[in-house]
Amino acid sequence: MDQSNHGRDEHPLRRLAAPVGAALLIAALTAGGAGPVLAVNGGACKAPYDVTIAPSDFADATGNPNAIDNPYFPLTPGTTWTYTGEKEGAPLIDVMTVTADTRTIMGVTVRVVRDTAWHDGFVAEDTFDWYAQDDAGNVWYFGEDTRELDEDGNVVSTQGSWEAGQGDNLPGILMKAQPASGKTQRQEFAPDVAVDMATVLSVHRHITVPAARYGNVVLTKEYSCLEKGVDHKWYAPGVGLVAELALANGQEFIKLVSVTH
Repeated sequence: MDQSNHGRDEHPLRRLAAPVGAALLIAALTAGGAGPVLAVNGGACKAPYDVTIAPSDFADATGNPNAIDNPYFPLTPGTTWTYTGEKEGAPLIDVMTVTADTRTIMGVTVRVVRDTAWHDGFVAEDTFDWYAQDDAGNVWYFGEDTRELDEDGNVVSTQGSWEAGQGDNLPGILMKAQPASGKTQRQEFAPDVAVDMATVLSVHRHITVPAARYGNVVLTKEYSCLEKGVDHKWYAPGVGLVAELALANGQEFIKLVSVTH
């Protein structure tokens, strides 16, 4: 990506993300009974974790990788989601694109998804995530290659990057085929780097974001076993992630503006 055009006053996406008060954002998302839940990060975090990955479970009878068509996290190549919001009081824009690229991790062909975040007008983070879907319809997360950048486009950190199969790292399930309220799952397992959990709070939420109003939305509480804070994420059927509210040292919020195919 050409970083030269992402100056503080030059990026065309910046005008889409006027800052909104955090209190208003929380009120808008939690209307209808889903208030922020600050988890005590423990319990399930301490449970032992081990999975056996069989590449054949992620491919059809001809050996081709399964399509990622879980209704709550569909990843069709060429699809782009655009989100706007704020982080620590400054405009935030996030663009997630399913690329045509794949790679092989633990013998599984995984789909490469690029997630780029503009914070206060410049590219602040650029990440490549790796996903695959098993025969049952669960979407697995196999790791990420992430880079944090400064205003001049220089990489200042790769913290959070990990790959399943390296050392003790194991993939986790990002979205189950049939999410059920009250169930908890591991999403990432890279000891000392990324150990993330998700608990389904509801499968029947309604939410309105700039893109549309959605029903039968899955609401999750997602948190790290390594650091404080909790995210609330809303996943709409046929669309995927439509909103996210992060509560940690600062507050971060995004909501879906558009989906293109």
